[in-house]
Amino acid sequence: MKVVIIEDENFAALRLRKMILDYNPEIEIVAELESVAESVEWFKSHAEPDLIFLDIHLEDDLSFAIFDQISINSSVIFTTAFDEYAIKAFKLKSIDYLLKPIVHEELAAALKKYEQFTGLQKQTPDLQSLYTMLTSKEKKYRERFTISVGSKIKMIEVSEIAYLFSLEKGVYLRTNNGNTYNMDFTLDKLGEMLDPAKFFRINRKYLVNISAIQNMVAWSRSRVKLELKPEPDEEFETIVSIDRSADFKKWLNS
Repeated sequence: MKVVIIEDENFAALRLRKMILDYNPEIEIVAELESVAESVEWFKSHAEPDLIFLDIHLEDDLSFAIFDQISINSSVIFTTAFDEYAIKAFKLKSIDYLLKPIVHEELAAALKKYEQFTGLQKQTPDLQSLYTMLTSKEKKYRERFTISVGSKIKMIEVSEIAYLFSLEKGVYLRTNNGNTYNMDFTLDKLGEMLDPAKFFRINRKYLVNISAIQNMVAWSRSRVKLELKPEPDEEFETIVSIDRSADFKKWLNS
């Protein structure tokens, strides 16, 4: 089986690759692509794979834009962070999907389903109809995340999140009671998934829930330093950056 992974988050792509090969080391991953533009160019000059693992949100557009530019007949398993409404849309259109963070059992079930239908007449997914269903509805924000903790899955309500932060090459979630969990998403993508009325990206490393702000201190160059609860490990990083200070003040008063 030849497989292509289209995913713009490096950590998620590496994790998916490992799980696919854990399931079957003989699967050949022929390409790992990060954007609509890169994917279109690749498919123009390469034979189609048997199966595509496709993230919905790519760095330059929704992945549906790939199918607007070229015809692809490969089977598709979507990897998505969309909410329950979108999942219903996938089911209605008979399209396989994996909800992030992907776990081994669900990946194995999706691959087994694909293998069972190999050789049978493929049902071409109605991508345009699915795209309309996903984009026409008023935007909804995440209410909870599922977190992989070893072999277990833990559910975290968004109301439990104090802030999210990046450290070295990882992104982490810290709860109101001080627990810290690794995330599969970048801060940029988390910023799109969370309600902007409650969460604000104060600098490159912190995305903060307004309820976690305990005190604010005037800082140099018209900046603001935040005192958060629970207290971060690196206090100096809780300063609102210069280019975000004006928007931060508007956010506080909105």
